[in-house]
Amino acid sequence: MQSLFAAIHPFHLQRSFAMTPLRQRMLEDMGIRNLAENTQLSYLQQVSLYAGHFHRSPEELGPEEVRAYQVHLTKARKLAPSSVSIATSALRFLYKVTLKREWAPDDIPMPKKPFKLPVVLSPEEVSHFLACVDSLKQRTILTTAYAAGLRVSEVTHLKVTDIDSQRMMLRISQGKGNRDRYVMLSPRLLEALRSYWKVVRPDAWLFPGDIPGQPISRNAVALACQRAHRAAGIAKPVTPHSLRHAFATHLLETGTDVRRIQLLLGHRSLATTSRYLKIATSTVCATTSPLDLLPEVAPLPSEPTASPVF
Repeated sequence: MQSLFAAIHPFHLQRSFAMTPLRQRMLEDMGIRNLAENTQLSYLQQVSLYAGHFHRSPEELGPEEVRAYQVHLTKARKLAPSSVSIATSALRFLYKVTLKREWAPDDIPMPKKPFKLPVVLSPEEVSHFLACVDSLKQRTILTTAYAAGLRVSEVTHLKVTDIDSQRMMLRISQGKGNRDRYVMLSPRLLEALRSYWKVVRPDAWLFPGDIPGQPISRNAVALACQRAHRAAGIAKPVTPHSLRHAFATHLLETGTDVRRIQLLLGHRSLATTSRYLKIATSTVCATTSPLDLLPEVAPLPSEPTASPVF
């Protein structure tokens, strides 16, 4: 049985030949709220999987089915809390916004995500990693991601006209949350971009993809990152987003204000940016312990000593 919410390719979010009234309404509701295209696609896919699991329309299902589905995702499929959260957000939108069900918030509980600090590359590791990227285009993309702290979707959607060499800025159009912002254009990055442009001669998209008129895909960048990671032999995990983490951490460690980093990263909340305070080792771990500020304490009577273990 084909689900009433069969997955739609992102290219066809606005035009589907098999559009059901419920799917159409949900799509319109997401459009009214200006949700990102990737979010719209993800929500439709998640509701499709939910309806397919029960082989029934979501309109016929209720809180008990939602709970059973969350148990299925957690126990049977063993999905991470972050993955369950995506499905939960989609179902919350469907039932609260599109179907306007008067349910209590706990009827669709949101799983609590464990707080994990990202593993951050050192400046030397970033330099070594970039040197192992064997494609001019991909090296320029990943260098740009690190130099400006960009998300992979932001760097892939840069246009030639977004480079402002007069003001030494990069314009990020409609980043996460559909917000524009400016970030710094480093002199070294500008030099790298000019060298890349002389070879590739991009027209509209700064980093064009294989499909005419389309930017390079996120998957292509991720694959290039994986190849360079293997070639670099770095034990730490490395993804395109790792370069964004490194950008923020390295700025913080060199004394840049957290509020300024928040603006550069495009974070809506300062609390999101403040997590980098926990991993900026040169500022956190280099802090003087209050023990070192105490007056010396008289030593205890001598006892037989053993060699220290550290």
